[in-house]
Amino acid sequence: MIIAALDFSDANAPVIKATTKLAKALDESVYLVHVIEPEPTYAAYGLTPDEFPIAQEIHEETRHRSKQKLTKIAAQMELANVKIKVLHGQPLNAILDYAHKSDADTLVLDSHGHGFLSSLLLGSVAEGCVRESKIPFLIVPVKRDT
Repeated sequence: MIIAALDFSDANAPVIKATTKLAKALDESVYLVHVIEPEPTYAAYGLTPDEFPIAQEIHEETRHRSKQKLTKIAAQMELANVKIKVLHGQPLNAILDYAHKSDADTLVLDSHGHGFLSSLLLGSVAEGCVRESKIPFLIVPVKRDT
């Protein structure tokens, strides 16, 4: 099984193309995954979920739209076995946890190429995979507009 991590940015097209080629060449199934990052907790502001119901509504709408986008992308891939999964949490941890637990053969993701300083300060999912992944991965370079 191949897992392709998508962030719904312009970088997705090269990841989808590379994943499709790899899946066809290896006759593998594909899981398209997207991670929804946690919202700041309303408890930090002294609110309960009942006092701030809009946060739950926003989260559910985000999940619904993410599933729709993944479903649309899966339908366009021209592969026989593509499934989708919406994950929750910090992107690197959520993707690696899912990949390891699902016994994936390969992980495909993009490298936005934000540069050294950005990676140093913000971290990077691709860089984190290099350090922490226990399965093979393919990092698809994405050209930046200069």
